[in-house]
Amino acid sequence: MKERLKAVSKTHQRYRLADGTIVPSVTSILGILAKPALVHWAWKLGTEGIDYRTYTNEAKAVGALVHEMILAHFKEVEVDYSNYTKNQIEMAENSFLSFLEWAKKHKFEPILIEMPLVSEKYRFGGTPDFYGRVDGVPGILDFKSGSGIYEEYCYQVGGYKILLNEVGYEVRFAKLIRITREEDEQFEVKNIDYDPLIHYETIFLSIRSLYGLIKNK
Repeated sequence: MKERLKAVSKTHQRYRLADGTIVPSVTSILGILAKPALVHWAWKLGTEGIDYRTYTNEAKAVGALVHEMILAHFKEVEVDYSNYTKNQIEMAENSFLSFLEWAKKHKFEPILIEMPLVSEKYRFGGTPDFYGRVDGVPGILDFKSGSGIYEEYCYQVGGYKILLNEVGYEVRFAKLIRITREEDEQFEVKNIDYDPLIHYETIFLSIRSLYGLIKNK
């Protein structure tokens, strides 16, 4: 029987240095950034008579399930559907098919799938979705299920690059892959080549420094 994959929220993942000290995650560090796009999005839903909290909960469930399905695909394990409704499963399956349509055009050699990593040098942790070779080149895949691909996501993979480099892995690119949740949404991939990725790495380190000043961590 195949192993079943059950998602573990990165939000609640704790990262520790070798001496046991708890350090912030990549997403916690980026959490100090302002997010005006989210404020506008919530306002827009309100003008349409939609409670953003209800909408967000349903969308998050579908997004989380698609995320699980993609990672299970790479791990060659089964997905645990027990916490999802029939409607959520059907929506997620449609989104997953969009991913498979894109994936069949590429060759994947997974090395790390959702592996928690910690930087002793910069004192933070993170869990990249996928690190491995894509079409023979080593890089990061990060799967998103929001309404767009935001600049913050680029800083996030910059942070992941730091973590991977510190433990000895080469990173030549990153891809941000936005998986659809609605029928009218388009599957979207943002390619980040090596030079821009170095730039985002530098930005992430600057945000890490600011986070340390604000939080004293």
